[in-house]
Amino acid sequence: MLRVENISKSYATSEVRTHALSDVSLAIGEGEFVAIMGPSGCGKSTLLNILGLLDRADSGRFEMLGEDVSAARERDLTRLRRAAIGFVFQSFNLVDELTVTQNVELGLLYRGVGALERRERVEAALDRVGMRHRARHLPRQLSGGQQQRVAVARAIVSDPKLILADEPTGNLDTANGEAVMELLGQAVGRGTSVVMVTHSLAQADRADRRIQLLDGRIVSQTQLGA
Repeated sequence: MLRVENISKSYATSEVRTHALSDVSLAIGEGEFVAIMGPSGCGKSTLLNILGLLDRADSGRFEMLGEDVSAARERDLTRLRRAAIGFVFQSFNLVDELTVTQNVELGLLYRGVGALERRERVEAALDRVGMRHRARHLPRQLSGGQQQRVAVARAIVSDPKLILADEPTGNLDTANGEAVMELLGQAVGRGTSVVMVTHSLAQADRADRRIQLLDGRIVSQTQLGA
């Protein structure tokens, strides 16, 4: 599905240079569920942004779906990101002025999917997450758990090859967090690869593999056999 080899990333200010990632190598298979853990500032979000083609490594090689994207043009990265990747964020990142349906169909609009197919896909995605009955509601009319369900629907509506989830249950209570984890597990069951950043060991242990980051490096990988 994807492979990174010896990637490094640093950020510089006028006073200091911070090494966010140092010689990280990682391969993720099709339909694999990977959890990334580590203390704040260890490079988890930087790695997720690079895997999501939202940022570039300073050095190293990155292959996605058999394509070397290390030095790809921005428009090619945008095309691949829209076609192959879904995102789920801790803060939901829904557009307040749009209804549930409109939020979910955004990615399909960017891909140029026709109106009939958009409607069918959005309805199917909302059915999967149990939110079709809230299709015309605005985000502010939903609970936090419902908003995150909509965010998951937005991520899966285009049947992506990869879902990147950054603390997807961080703002949720236990019951709603469990529901979101079930939805991510269902996506894996349909063949989607999921990479999740989390601070929860219990949720990380539901993945197929747990990766521990420290100071920008992978310090351990545990095969869980979920």
